[in-house]
Amino acid sequence: MTHFPQPHPSRRAARVQLGDSVLAAIRLEDGRRTKAKLQTISVTGGLLRLPQSLGEGDFVEVAFQTQAGPVHGMAEVLSPTRKLDDSVLQPFRFVAIEDDDHRRLRTSLDHVVERSSLGMKSSAFSTY
Repeated sequence: MTHFPQPHPSRRAARVQLGDSVLAAIRLEDGRRTKAKLQTISVTGGLLRLPQSLGEGDFVEVAFQTQAGPVHGMAEVLSPTRKLDDSVLQPFRFVAIEDDDHRRLRTSLDHVVERSSLGMKSSAFSTY
């Protein structure tokens, strides 16, 4: 069954900062593929570091690896937040994610939050 993430109207989903360590595969609507680095992730979306911006409002497939397993989801690309010298930071929001993928994502996020509250570093998100 597919999960359709809904943001809470008065509270943002917890975000986990990943830096440049997690690679994400992006498949565009026309079938082209690109790679990105996942900077931030939550159960409702995330922030990608891309070589060039994607079209705001485009729908893409986002895939990345966690220690709980791979996560694939359909996402809507939002407006870029910042241009860097060699890349751009661009947020996305999940619009559909299978239940198993959602469970793996939530498990990984919970693991990171739990470890950080204990002052420990987590490797719940894998580098390719």
